[in-house]
Amino acid sequence: MKKKLGKKVFVGMSGGVDSSVAAALLKKEGYDVIGVHLKCFNVDGCAERDAEDARRAAEHLDIPFYTFDYEKEYKQRVVDHMVAGYKKGITPNPDVMCNKEIKFGLFYDKAISLGADFVATGHYVRLGTRQQGVGNRKSKNFSLIPKSYSLMAARDTNKDQSYFLWAIKPEHLARCLFPIGDYKKPQVRKLAEKFGLHNALKKDSQGICFLGQVDLPDFLKKYIKPKKGPIVIVSDPRPSSRAVSAGHAIRSRQSLRAQRSNLTKEFIQIGTHNGAHFFTIGQRHGIGVGGTAKPLYVAEKDVKKNIVVVAEGEDHPALYRKSVELSDLNLFTKKIPKKVWARVRYRQPLFPAVLNPKTYSLVFLRPVKFVASGQSAVFYDKKGAMLGGGIIN
Repeated sequence: MKKKLGKKVFVGMSGGVDSSVAAALLKKEGYDVIGVHLKCFNVDGCAERDAEDARRAAEHLDIPFYTFDYEKEYKQRVVDHMVAGYKKGITPNPDVMCNKEIKFGLFYDKAISLGADFVATGHYVRLGTRQQGVGNRKSKNFSLIPKSYSLMAARDTNKDQSYFLWAIKPEHLARCLFPIGDYKKPQVRKLAEKFGLHNALKKDSQGICFLGQVDLPDFLKKYIKPKKGPIVIVSDPRPSSRAVSAGHAIRSRQSLRAQRSNLTKEFIQIGTHNGAHFFTIGQRHGIGVGGTAKPLYVAEKDVKKNIVVVAEGEDHPALYRKSVELSDLNLFTKKIPKKVWARVRYRQPLFPAVLNPKTYSLVFLRPVKFVASGQSAVFYDKKGAMLGGGIIN
């Protein structure tokens, strides 16, 4: 690997093992590395510990270290955005907004303005290139140069974070580096030990980063007043077969919408809740109703009427959708193949779909369950290159 002498890279250092190893690898490759910790909004106090871990890692690596304060901006652009979404009855993804607005927005812009050639993070994702030829193909001067850049799934499929990066500006990719995208997590920890990093065995953060150990419903109750309402169960329209067909999935969703205005006749109330805002589509735990033969899942919620609709069994047709409409579409290429591979949840296996970028619709080639409005739909080509993504309406 060629040494990158003189190339300055600002590395976002969270205090975790991944971003610390990213900084170490870049320094080893010959980059002029500057470590930066992003101070963001946090509710349980872990931010101070993470900042100290980042500082210690930078000190050990003998690289300059700075802190950029984005606490106010994070609260406005990520936290308030999430709360507003839950108030509307959708399920926004704060990690997507953090990457778009903070890490590859404010941080990226400031780093470039301060003379950075590149910006790097510890995300598990790879950078791909689409190349074009320069010069006469028959001459010795002919060469291939990057025409455009794309995001590729990480080699560690269990840790792949490309799903959270679909909203960043495509033009930023030419100056982004993802040093650990070709490594698996155990390899990263071994590298951390080899580099002598103190946080080699530090546990990964779980859930929504700014909440720490605070439960999401408890946090939301500071902004959304709890209000009791009915939990109702939807019947299963299938005659006997347990297989979920596209027809059953569509009819069941249409039936749910048609029945909303006449709940007492079409649904049976089986319990109460403290606010429809606090539930998510596909939720199984925390519903507070037992005694059914199979587990209950949230199939729908109506925050205006404060009603939560549940279905019995994870194969219930009401839990499936055949297509979605998207907003805020962000494409990394103008050429979208007829068939794409998509996911609507993190770590969900990719499934075949057809995207119409003119109508912003994504049609699944087989029914998909637990599709929540406000979450992200991300799609890839057959080689694993991300094509883009959007917000599910």
